[in-house]
Amino acid sequence: MDARDLLTIGDVAHRSGFPPSALRFYEREGLLRTTRTSGGQRRYERSTLRRLAFIRAARTVGVGLNEVREALDRLPYGRTPTKGDWTRLSRAWRARLDEQIVALVALRDGLDSCIGCGCLSLQRCRLYNPEDRVAAGGPGARLLPPLLRRTPAQGV
Repeated sequence: MDARDLLTIGDVAHRSGFPPSALRFYEREGLLRTTRTSGGQRRYERSTLRRLAFIRAARTVGVGLNEVREALDRLPYGRTPTKGDWTRLSRAWRARLDEQIVALVALRDGLDSCIGCGCLSLQRCRLYNPEDRVAAGGPGARLLPPLLRRTPAQGV
């Protein structure tokens, strides 16, 4: 690979929207690979920009770093992934995204009818929890759909 095809950390940060600290973190976590100049400066292949776009999309929908790493490990390194590579990878998440869509629609519809509604009928309110009975079901917001009760993905 020609050195002119490699990007500096500043170039990648600017083009991807990730701060340099996130790029270094993702490198430490094994999500990105770099080469080094004789002076020790990082250089990234252009295909890194696609990997970063994938990381951003995955993190936005709540995919944890371990799952992102596992997915990226299935992609080729040393060549830009093809449409087929990305299709195989995304198939595994289709059901998860469909589940999230259903949960988010339920949350949206619940917000329309409950939050700030001034409900005066606590006997019919879905969120009313007299004597904290829901606590027996375990920690967290038990009345939310299960997918929305998950702990948010950790990391950058």
